[in-house]
Amino acid sequence: MKTKRLCLILSVVVLSAMACQLSGITPAISPAVPNVPAGVSEQPPLPQDSSLLSQQELLTALYERVTPGVVAIKVVTDQNAGQGSGFAFDGEGHIVTNYHVVEGAQSVEVDFTSGYKTYGAVIGTDLDSDLAVVKVDVPAEELHPLMLGDSDLLKIGQTVIAIGNPFGLSGTMTMGIISALGRTLDSAHTAPSGGFFTAGDIIQTDTAINPGNSGGPLFNLQGEVIGVNRAIRTTNFTMTGEPLNTGIGFAISINIVKRVVPELIQNGKYDYPYLGISSVDELSLEAIEALGLKRYTGAYVTSITPGGPADQAGLRAGSRQSSIEGLAAGGDLIIAIDGQSVLLFDDLLRYLINNKSPGDTVVLTVLRGDEQRDLTVTLDKRP
Repeated sequence: MKTKRLCLILSVVVLSAMACQLSGITPAISPAVPNVPAGVSEQPPLPQDSSLLSQQELLTALYERVTPGVVAIKVVTDQNAGQGSGFAFDGEGHIVTNYHVVEGAQSVEVDFTSGYKTYGAVIGTDLDSDLAVVKVDVPAEELHPLMLGDSDLLKIGQTVIAIGNPFGLSGTMTMGIISALGRTLDSAHTAPSGGFFTAGDIIQTDTAINPGNSGGPLFNLQGEVIGVNRAIRTTNFTMTGEPLNTGIGFAISINIVKRVVPELIQNGKYDYPYLGISSVDELSLEAIEALGLKRYTGAYVTSITPGGPADQAGLRAGSRQSSIEGLAAGGDLIIAIDGQSVLLFDDLLRYLINNKSPGDTVVLTVLRGDEQRDLTVTLDKRP
């Protein structure tokens, strides 16, 4: 399976029938039953579920309140045209979207729900998080900045809403839940090793998002933006090769957005903290046994960038042949960072991205064989 970048109207339908009768009046001729096909007996009214009606009213009110802040984005590159979504970040004309939506754009058109259209200029990009800021010069009444939530408060199972421009269908609303937190994806930033740096603190959702949803907001039921829709994982495609939603979508957490976007507005770029290590996403039981590890959880160090922060702090990567080809034994197992437990490499990356900057120090607690030790690392910026 492949993870595809996306270039996202919930319909909650509550059927109800209400019979209206005037008591005390007897018609001289029995009236025909309206809207009932021949041969079908008239049915009693469907019961009204107050909880469903309340949810419907909540979703309708949420949509009406936040949709003026959501925009459709259309781009033209030297090769083709594309489209995505975005939202108003502030009242100064800054629009947040994905980097891959505006990558290589020769022109960027921003369409507001009022019908107003304008061209915008890309003033900042971040290949690590896949974020970009587009600046527009529009009348003040067109700008409706959205409230930003706190992604640290999110829980799996929470209801979330996506509004965007899938397949050019602007203003489309869909609903789902948070399926998982703290996921990682490859970024568009090439690492010195030749691969790509990792983007962390990604929200997984089953909300229907499709090509054109990229860059659009993911909301909680309070109408706060808690993520920026970025990608889907799929094996289904349209006849023209566009990926289709299969229930696994990904969004950049809003706390990353709150750290990155102000820097993009101010400086056009954002520098991420850098350790200079590579790690296995998750170790199987067979790998744990082959490496001789004493516990099942942690971030196992598979390689270290020479001269990088981790190397200077004395971390060790695997160097001895194990029974699994390509996986060397003898590396450190990181089990905590600044006292915060690390169960997976995702936990380590999430903590770094959300709490640290280049030049800061962190204390890594590692298991080296049977010995536990603390190593202090001074972070650099990603090269």
